[in-house]
Amino acid sequence: MIIKRDFYLNKLISARQNNMVKVITGIRRCGKSFLLFNLFKEYLSQNGIDESHFIEIQFDDFAFRKYRNAEEAYNFVKSKLIDSKQYYIFLDEVQLLENFEDVLNGFLHIPNADVYVTGSNAKFLSKDIITEFRGRGDEIHISPLSFSEFMSVYSGSVEDGWKEYITYGGLPAVVLLKSPEKKAEYLKNIFAETYITDIIERNKVKNTSELEDLINLVSSSIGSLTNPKKIADTFVSNKKKISQETVKKYLEYLSDSFLVSASYRYDIKGKKYIDTPLKYYFSDIGLRNARLNFRQMEETHIMENIIYNELVMRGYNVDVGVVQISERNKAGKSCRVQYEIDFVVNKGFKRYYIQSAFALPDREKVLQEERPFLNISDSFKKIIIEKTNIHSYYTEEGILVLSIFDFLLNENSLEI
Repeated sequence: MIIKRDFYLNKLISARQNNMVKVITGIRRCGKSFLLFNLFKEYLSQNGIDESHFIEIQFDDFAFRKYRNAEEAYNFVKSKLIDSKQYYIFLDEVQLLENFEDVLNGFLHIPNADVYVTGSNAKFLSKDIITEFRGRGDEIHISPLSFSEFMSVYSGSVEDGWKEYITYGGLPAVVLLKSPEKKAEYLKNIFAETYITDIIERNKVKNTSELEDLINLVSSSIGSLTNPKKIADTFVSNKKKISQETVKKYLEYLSDSFLVSASYRYDIKGKKYIDTPLKYYFSDIGLRNARLNFRQMEETHIMENIIYNELVMRGYNVDVGVVQISERNKAGKSCRVQYEIDFVVNKGFKRYYIQSAFALPDREKVLQEERPFLNISDSFKKIIIEKTNIHSYYTEEGILVLSIFDFLLNENSLEI
């Protein structure tokens, strides 16, 4: 079964021959190679590009191991350029190529070469490459399957699809497996044998038990405010000692591997970022669940994680909102009260304030979710995303209550 990734395919098509290196980043096994070597290549072939004008190296393939040497790779590509027609250079897991920045910069000087690379590590790619190319690197970040992509190949109802998606996530290989046992086994094995092994080997981690304990802690606290000090204190309370600096370093490793992503706090009234604490979300909820052996299946937190991933996929910058106001306490004294808004979402001149609320059973719960919004003076759209209502509607205060399925299955849902 072919899973179409039109959202990302169209990004590659738009970036075609733009005189930049197209850098396709994302977590391992999220479909980067399939997008490039199958979907995009098929598109190019259907639009008249001859097979001889594709130059491909998959650096994680044992058959191509000698091309991890910079000169070998460069000379191999140059030897394939036999005429003046356009060539397409596809390089998979390019972080395994030594001095890859220099090699790719060399390819940029070839007038009839269009270069595309994939990689699984932010430290090597999304940071260093874009800086090194000084405006000549174009990053296209690919995520595991969104709920909409998942439903495009799922044969059951939306409700049943949701149950499966929030359990096993959106890694393409997992979605294509049939039995729950196989899905769970795959997720557990790939987490241990691929993601953790990669992090340990790449960063030369010596105390692997500390790292694994931290991964367990982050997995169990998605959507909760935390920071290195709080995590270090948690270890101490469990009679384990790990420094704040080590915690910070390990969190960077997880972020650099694209396993997790951090959302920072933003003071809406003060218009400034707050250093700590922050929230961490998993790029694939199935991996998170597998890490916890499918315990802690709190749908409220999982739904918040999925909303975060969807917003990031759509190209928004996503922060945690903080609204500080003065209120009178029961004694009649004025005090500062801090409300949280799950997501402050920005893209260009657009901004949305979004709350994730699993259920709104009564007016009291609606008012609870609305309260932070009513203390924001600007006119940007305010939205509550919830699961139990089938249809979306506006409240008396003009706040949009949006069904989770309307949100996830309609790419223009925030504009309703």
